[in-house]
Amino acid sequence: MTDDEKAIRQVVASWMAASRAGDLATVLGLMSDDVVFMTPGQEPFGKETFAAAMKAMGDTEIEGKSEIVELQVLGDWAFIRNRIDITARPTGSAPVRRAGYTLTLLRKEADGAWRLARDANLLTLRS
Repeated sequence: MTDDEKAIRQVVASWMAASRAGDLATVLGLMSDDVVFMTPGQEPFGKETFAAAMKAMGDTEIEGKSEIVELQVLGDWAFIRNRIDITARPTGSAPVRRAGYTLTLLRKEADGAWRLARDANLLTLRS
C-alpha cells in the first residue's frame, strides 16, 4: 500500500471517528473548500450547507461503519468507492439507518493533505 493510499484511508477513518464524536470542525477540515455533495432528490450542495445540516442535527448520536471497496490514486486526485452503514439516533426520536454506497473524489491539496472534493452519496433508508 502506498503512502497516499494510507493517507486516504486515514481520511475516511478520521471522518467516521469525528462524526461519531460530533466533531464538526474536524469533519469540515477533511473537505476541500469547493467540495460538492450529491444526494438523491437534492440539488448539489457545498460545505456551508453541509455544516448547517450537521448543526441542525443537534445532539444526534451517530454510529456507523465504512468499508473501502475500491481505492485508486491518479496523481493528485483519487477516488474511493465505499460501502457505508450509518445509524443516527436523534434525541427523543426513533433511530434512522441508512446504508449503501458512495463514490468519493479526493484531491491532494497544496499542503499535501488529501481532502474530500466531490461525493455522490447513494445511501438509502434501511430497517
